[in-house]
Amino acid sequence: MNFSRIITLRENKIIPLIKEISIIFSFALLTGIGAKIKIEIGPVPITMQTVPVLLSGALLGSKKGAFSQILYLLLGLFGISWFSRGGGLLYIFSPTFGYIIGFVLCAYFVGFLFEKGFYRNVWKIFFTIITGNLLIYIPGLLWLIKFVGIENILKSGFYPFIFGDFLKSILVASTLMIKKNVLKK
Repeated sequence: MNFSRIITLRENKIIPLIKEISIIFSFALLTGIGAKIKIEIGPVPITMQTVPVLLSGALLGSKKGAFSQILYLLLGLFGISWFSRGGGLLYIFSPTFGYIIGFVLCAYFVGFLFEKGFYRNVWKIFFTIITGNLLIYIPGLLWLIKFVGIENILKSGFYPFIFGDFLKSILVASTLMIKKNVLKK
């Protein structure tokens, strides 16, 4: 039996797997770094997290993008202090926890639409990015109600973020258009 052939066959399967895991973990890490780039404004800070969340879906696809955000969520709950205000299992009781659930939905949705060809023109890209951003808000706002009440939900968890999310959406869409144009050449 030729052992070098067996090792080569294993390496051919292991190395791509390690590469995939590394890329998925990298997007979880970038989301954690984005959480630390923040402006405290109330119960929910303005962060840069949506940029890597949106890019994870667009660049990794629906399943791997969502998995990167699930990994971010789980590792944060297991104690890595990379959420915007810390980490650990008790973070479930934080006003921002619903938005983290939204990250998973967003990454999956953006990846799904990109897999269906929504990366082909700027308007479809922008539509996908804006809609993905809105999907973060659904569980985020529903969760935040417990902390600020329904009467303050939009004032605390939506209105302060519109302009910044619009700018981040332009950044993500531009990045994806540049990537698309570079790969064409």
